[in-house]
Amino acid sequence: MTDALFGLVADYGVWVLAASCYLSCLLVPIPTSLLMLAGGAFVAAGDLDGSTAFAGAWLGAVLGDQTGYAVGRRFGPLLERFADQRASRQKLYRRATETVRHKGEIGVFFSTWLFAPLGPWVNMAAGASGLAWHRFSLWDAAGEAIWVFGYIALGYSFAGQLTLIGDLTSSLSGFLAAAAITALLGWMLLRRMRKQGR
Repeated sequence: MTDALFGLVADYGVWVLAASCYLSCLLVPIPTSLLMLAGGAFVAAGDLDGSTAFAGAWLGAVLGDQTGYAVGRRFGPLLERFADQRASRQKLYRRATETVRHKGEIGVFFSTWLFAPLGPWVNMAAGASGLAWHRFSLWDAAGEAIWVFGYIALGYSFAGQLTLIGDLTSSLSGFLAAAAITALLGWMLLRRMRKQGR
């Protein structure tokens, strides 16, 4: 799979990075993280310009998030019905809605890089909930810069070991998400115990 992704980046360069970042922000299942790692490796080899690779991937991600926000703003009720058709989608959309409701633009910021699988849902939930566009845009753009720079820099630094790094980053994302959920559940349990103790 890594060889095929390398081939895509070799043939289409920054365009494939921009397109994959855009589409992945709209729930299209594309291995964008691996493509950005490959992009970083091509930067290290001198086959891609670093600033162009970063700008293309970042613009693709930001435009994808803006599209998701616009979909949520325009089709909020339809989106909710779409999410309700499947339990897994319903769970993700509800979680995204809670994130926006309780964390606002900070939730948007962290969903772009720390909790990336939730990101597309948060974008749509932000639009549907009426989160101000300028607040969404500012924090979203900052978060996407971290996400894109992190993966391209990782690909640049470990150009010869992309398969290993791809596996590690997938495991790390899962670990971070599990750790965050565990911490949240622990905090909720502790809070409930304190309330019952009063």
